[in-house]
Amino acid sequence: MKKFAGLVLIMLIANSLSAQNTYEFLRLDYSPRAAALAGSFVASNDDPNVVFYNPAGINFLQGSPISFSFLKYLMDINSASLTYSREFENIGRFSAAIQYINYGNFTEATFDGIKTGEFSAGDAAFLIGYGNELGENFYYGVNAKFIYSSIASHSSTGYAFDLGLHYAFPESNWNFGFSVLNLGGQISSYFDTKEELPLDIRLGFTKQLEKLPFKFYWSFNRLNEKHDNFFDRFQNITAGGEFIFKSGFNLRFGYDNQKRKDFKIGTSAGLAGFNLGFGFFVSSYHIDYAFSSLGSIGSLHRIGISTEF
Repeated sequence: MKKFAGLVLIMLIANSLSAQNTYEFLRLDYSPRAAALAGSFVASNDDPNVVFYNPAGINFLQGSPISFSFLKYLMDINSASLTYSREFENIGRFSAAIQYINYGNFTEATFDGIKTGEFSAGDAAFLIGYGNELGENFYYGVNAKFIYSSIASHSSTGYAFDLGLHYAFPESNWNFGFSVLNLGGQISSYFDTKEELPLDIRLGFTKQLEKLPFKFYWSFNRLNEKHDNFFDRFQNITAGGEFIFKSGFNLRFGYDNQKRKDFKIGTSAGLAGFNLGFGFFVSSYHIDYAFSSLGSIGSLHRIGISTEF
């Protein structure tokens, strides 16, 4: 049988139209809370989903939190994640997580256009994280990931590590985070040449205001990418804000300047790069929702639920 006519299309989707990296699904914001803040989560420390942005942030978690998130992507593409964290006395805090994306079903055909059936495609990453204290208010964390990708009967595997640091100023409510994400490579590849993973070096901070129920988030992303001018490395910025009310209701917003550039069509970007969301408690469960605009291309909806044992 000849190769699938749709194979190239699926590879483009799986790699997010990137000719340089594979496993681009690792860049997705799975958590509704993080997505509403435009992914400015590298210095966060009160959400189990921080493990996807900076494994050092898990050191601040209380109890044994668990979180599930679902993302309705474009067309028939759906994605989900599950995170769990637990402290072991005199050892440190561990996390476990799964990231999964399904690209839907596609028609299988030869290059002559003869339909032979259907096939599907999907990616998944399995994560184990560990964090502990380096010094007073100074923490570190590391993740190990196994990555699996499949298109019909073909598959690819990879490995990756995340490294993170977190420093807190509890008296002034400042938090600073630094992380290196997706440092690794492919074990087996779809093609003869192995591709690079979406390496991402991030640096950011959060600030809880003293007299207002508001927390500000800021993140410099993809600092590893090469530019002619050194200061151009800092142009990939995300920022967000969160209003935290005593009733347990949270209102969030975020802005991603790179996504606004990427999804600009002609002279208009619409609302691309803007994100909105909210969260609230129902009994012992916290429900989160986020809306993310891709401009004229469409929009994304995320929903999540978390609790603590």
